[in-house]
Amino acid sequence: MKIAVVGAGKWGSALYDALSVKNECVITSFHEKNLPYFVNTQKAMESECLVFALYAQGIHEWLKNHFQDLGQKILVASKGIDCKSLKFMDEVFSEFVGSDRLCFLSGPSFASEVLEKKPCALVLSGKNQELCNQFASFFPAYIKTYTSFDVKGAEICGAYKNVLAIASGVCDGLNLGNNARASLVSRGLVEMHRFGQFFNAKEETFLGLSGAGDLFLTASSNLSRNYRVGFNLAKNKTIDLILKELGEVAEGVQTAYAIHSLAKQHQIYTPIVNEVVLMLEGKNAWESLKDLMASKEEAQ
Repeated sequence: MKIAVVGAGKWGSALYDALSVKNECVITSFHEKNLPYFVNTQKAMESECLVFALYAQGIHEWLKNHFQDLGQKILVASKGIDCKSLKFMDEVFSEFVGSDRLCFLSGPSFASEVLEKKPCALVLSGKNQELCNQFASFFPAYIKTYTSFDVKGAEICGAYKNVLAIASGVCDGLNLGNNARASLVSRGLVEMHRFGQFFNAKEETFLGLSGAGDLFLTASSNLSRNYRVGFNLAKNKTIDLILKELGEVAEGVQTAYAIHSLAKQHQIYTPIVNEVVLMLEGKNAWESLKDLMASKEEAQ
């Protein structure tokens, strides 16, 4: 199968490497890169399948300026919510292509470990299960694949876990210990599920690879860019300085604002996300901890 990966960052490069095992692959991006397998967007559009690994906030612009509908099948591997429109990725793509040609990749998967060909398991979600199965067959043996109908659940988990990883990084940056981090992550899973319920996401998605699996990974390792953002927020660094030092995109920063806006709009209780937004805007991490500990919420 001829596949074009759209996005030449770490995640796009890891997906290119994995998919190249069994398929003919090329890669393209916003900016030209000196890679032997890099092609321009026009050439990429001629591929039978497109795999999107762009920064979520840049996808609508890319589609608007570069996408040509030639009947391609599309796998979306980007995780986030568009901050300007507050649309999920399936809603962004639906402006350009029908849902029968879309599926979405989720699950615990650090790009560096995928590049090292270490084993992992991923979920492909979509309304067209035949398409999900086809994309699943493109992956090499070291990546185990599952399929699901719950697009919205997978999207919410993929976006929300990045924000919770920022909170977890703050927790470790304040040296609060393992008990505190476990409490935060488990309450974060409850909060993520509560948010997802409003959008009719399925409960089992939050307990599986897309939800708990990806959350536990992203919220517990400094391989996570979002975790590192939180760790540095706890050291009283400004978000501008943190992102400058990071030198990479941390999806959770913009996603925090998007989730916060959606939660406010629909009156969904999201105390952890609310505090992350306040810390991004300069609130002291110890003050956020104190306010979270004082919040009244029934345990689940």
